[in-house]
This record gives sequence, structure tokens and C-alpha cells, in this order.
Amino acid sequence: MAEVDPNRVGRIETRSAAVSTAVLRCAIVSVAAQQGDRPRSFRTIQVCPKDLPAFLRQVEPAVDRPAGRSPMSDMRRRQFIALLGGASAWPLAARAQQTSVPVIGFLGPGSAQSDAYRVTAFRQGLSQAGLVDGQNFTLDYRWADSHYDRLPALATELVRRQVAVIATSGTPAALAAKAATKNIPIVFETAGDPVQLGLVASLSRPGGNITGVTQASEEMAPKRLELLHELLPKAGVLALLVNPTAPELAEPQKRGVVSAARALSIDLQVLNASTEQDFERVFAKLSELRAGGLVIGGDAFFTSHAKQLAALTVQHAVPAIYQWREFAAAGGLMSYGANITDTHRLVGIYAGRILKGGKPADLPVQQASKVEMFLNLKTARALGITIPLPLSGRADEIFE
Repeated sequence: MAEVDPNRVGRIETRSAAVSTAVLRCAIVSVAAQQGDRPRSFRTIQVCPKDLPAFLRQVEPAVDRPAGRSPMSDMRRRQFIALLGGASAWPLAARAQQTSVPVIGFLGPGSAQSDAYRVTAFRQGLSQAGLVDGQNFTLDYRWADSHYDRLPALATELVRRQVAVIATSGTPAALAAKAATKNIPIVFETAGDPVQLGLVASLSRPGGNITGVTQASEEMAPKRLELLHELLPKAGVLALLVNPTAPELAEPQKRGVVSAARALSIDLQVLNASTEQDFERVFAKLSELRAGGLVIGGDAFFTSHAKQLAALTVQHAVPAIYQWREFAAAGGLMSYGANITDTHRLVGIYAGRILKGGKPADLPVQQASKVEMFLNLKTARALGITIPLPLSGRADEIFE
């Protein structure tokens, strides 16, 4: 705290420095050093609440009423000292006002960087629900950085934080949140069947504290194999890549794709990857198997690394299909699946409705209605693949 010379203090004025969303931490005081009857100079100092007692001890002798000073001056002087004395409570009051804004916890399997587009869509949904960040809600994020085993502890953190709603991205995050609380409302986004996963009792009547949106990705996995076979009719061996650390997604997709491969007389090889270090081993195995193409199973970990996987398929000349647009845009041959940004937007809308008083049990689980297909023509040419006209005509977008 700046030192004040009591013998040179002639007038003290206060002013507050605060904005609506900031916490006021200091009283800003202008001190006028007086010479004769007119102020000679002014200087501004900041007095933090913890320093106020010492500051008041310094200035109080200087504000003793000189002879001839009016009683009104005494009143103003007492008001000033009372104002400074109360300033120590300003930060606490401001913080209390801030904490009255509901907090939405967002539990994600990836990172803030890899899943930024999901968060953008989620926030768009909150806006469509009529909510304003900082006014009607604030967001508190928890990221697993593709380590699904961290999700239960992260979900517990949000429960202890006593957030108003928990929004989850991906099946492992949804299961972790459901296990962590039976009271806080949860809005999930999943690629699986919410009923089979045990998330809800039924799609129309979820029951309990949880509802959300499903992509029904496991139903689309066999279709991806069929589309790849349509492009590669002579390929006798194809492969399926799944993440073994998320068996609730991997197993249903595996069953569906194996059944489709059997019907098409395709030799299907199932490969596993759960870390970035596994990717090179997977592509080496594809070469060893002489696999003609690769179906990448729907999984949040693969989605977070969609661009990396696309680059590897180009590098190793492996025709591959995944579920999201980002994969084909980054060089992958083909993408087919629900619109992931739309599903997260719907999660945001539901979270907003719950903040406004809605109950999860009364909000039916929504199913992604829009399925998209994307083709990368440049990659097809590099691989020597001719895309049939009927197939290209069904594509929502073709990357040249």
C-alpha cells in the first residue's frame, strides 16, 4: 500500500472502479496534497481491502476538523471513512452475485482443441434456447484427453461442483455421468442405443435424471461396409478398426459389421486401437493382411484424431470410410453418418430447456434425423478408384 503523509492531506475523494462482470478488489482513492487554500497536486492510489485498516489509521489524523470547518464537513468525512471501511465487503458481495448464475458442466472425451466444433455447436443450441453466457449460465469444462478411464473422476468433480446440468459428449462420458449422480440433470450425446446402454428406460420416456440425443451410429456401421464394398467390389479382404476401451460401442458395431461382411462374402479382419501409438501398428497390419480397405468404427477417440487418421490412409494408400465430414475433408476417401454438430446443438437446446425448468424425464431422447455422405474425389483418383455415378449423385458434398 502506498504511504500517505497525514500532514499533507487536504482532501480525499473516492471512486469505484468496477464493471458488471468483474469482482471489485480495491478502492481507488485520489489524494490531494494541499498548499494553502488550493490543492497543489493530486495522486491516485489503490487501497485493497486487507490494507484499509492501516490506510485509515494514516488518514484519520489528517481529517480531524480544523478550526472553522463546518459540521457538514465532519459528516462528509465520516461518510467517507465508513465507505472505505465497507469496501472490504465489496469483493465478497460481487462474488456472491456471480455464483448465482447457474453452471453447466460439460464432460468431453477429447480435448478443448480437438472437440472445439462440438462445443461451438453445443453453445449454439444454448443460444437457440434463449440463454446468454454470463447472464443465464456459465460453462465449466472437463476433458479426458482421450483417456476414457479419467471420465468417472471428472464426472465426480462436476457433481461436487454442484453444477445445474451436466452435458456429455460421447458414450463413455454419458455412462460416467450417469454413474456419478442420480440427482443432477444429465443431457447426453451418444453413438449407441441409449436403451441397450442402460442410459434410459425408453426413448419416449427416459425416466430419472437423464435424457439426450443419439446418432444410432452402430446401425450405420454395416452400411459403411456396404458403401466401401460398392467402391471396391473386387476387394476380398476388408478391415474394421474399433476402440477396445469402449466395448459398449465397439461390440455392437463389430457384430453388425461382421454380419454384413458375411452376407457379402467378405473376409473381415478386426483391428484395435486406443492410443495414437497404435495407429502405425494398425496400418502395418493392414499391409500385412493385404486388406483392400478399412472401415473405421464410430468412437470419440477416432473422431478426435480424424485428421490424423485421414492423413495416414493417404500416406499408406488405404481406401477408408468413417462417419464424420472432417475425415473426408482431411483426405479420407469417404464419410457416412449423422451430423455430429447437429446432435451437439440439440444437446445444447435440451440443456437450456432444463435450466428453464424442464425435467429430463419429460424430454424424449432425440434421434439424429439427418445422415450425410461425403466423398473425396482427389483421394479416389490418387488410389485409382472410379466412383460410380449413382454413388456420387447421393453425396451431400464432394471434395475435389
